[in-house]
Amino acid sequence: MKLPTHSRYAHSAIPTRPAYEWPGGKRLALHVVNNIEHFAYRAGMGSDSTGLTPVQNQRSYAWRDYGNRVGLWNLLDTLDELGIPSAHNINSAALEACPEIGPALRARGDEFIGHGRSNSERQDGMWEEDERRLIEESRDVLARHAGTPPRGWLGPYIAQSGATLDLLREAGFTYVMDWPADDQPFWMTTRAGPILSVPYSVEINDSPALVARQHSGREFAEMIVDQFDELLRQSAKRPLVCSVVLHPFIIGQPHRLKPFRQALRHIMAHRDELWITRPGELAEYVATLPKGTVPGSEDLP
Repeated sequence: MKLPTHSRYAHSAIPTRPAYEWPGGKRLALHVVNNIEHFAYRAGMGSDSTGLTPVQNQRSYAWRDYGNRVGLWNLLDTLDELGIPSAHNINSAALEACPEIGPALRARGDEFIGHGRSNSERQDGMWEEDERRLIEESRDVLARHAGTPPRGWLGPYIAQSGATLDLLREAGFTYVMDWPADDQPFWMTTRAGPILSVPYSVEINDSPALVARQHSGREFAEMIVDQFDELLRQSAKRPLVCSVVLHPFIIGQPHRLKPFRQALRHIMAHRDELWITRPGELAEYVATLPKGTVPGSEDLP
């Protein structure tokens, strides 16, 4: 039997790979990635406190809008309190609709990552030219607000078409976070050259955990701690990446902030053992490693 497959990367079992270290001799990299999203009113796609695919009405719209009005600022205060840098997957429409967001992220030195135009649409069903336009429009708006073009991309709903990787590389992106296949980065092929896959969790992610599976904030905090503790233990053998994925209209709710803050404090008690970074910095470092170190790097130019 021959199954449909792809030619983006070859199989690689993690115990067979060369060992390397993160900067400073660290073995576990931590990045906290937040999603800043904007939605159409009574139209398109969007989750709800009761599930992932609700009827689009004023209640579901307002619940999501809470993230940009209140939840984001709660989250940034928490990250500031603990001294944690962050990166943000940003719908370009959110920067246009909410003028306070861009300056606040720049003031923190945080990274802007491409995340489409809005989360009322997804790109995997588009014709290639329409998808190219979406990617380029998003890139250009983020570049204007951040002062530099984004290097990374996460598609709305973590969705890709068969041409997405090619279009992203052609638009100047150097890494993606849409392929949750590993706890280490790996190189992927495109028709325009290599692009790096940076680990991005769909498990330690407040949207599927708290919305789709209806876990409590405290259960999610326990997941973060358990994931971190186990990865820290495993990192004695090999370098790994621990990602914590957030949405301010979810984690920014006050009743969820308290256990989330406690989970972050647990992680930061191990600060000296960690490379606390952002995805773009991680991708830059991986690009400096010798050929053959990271899966897929054997064929790098």
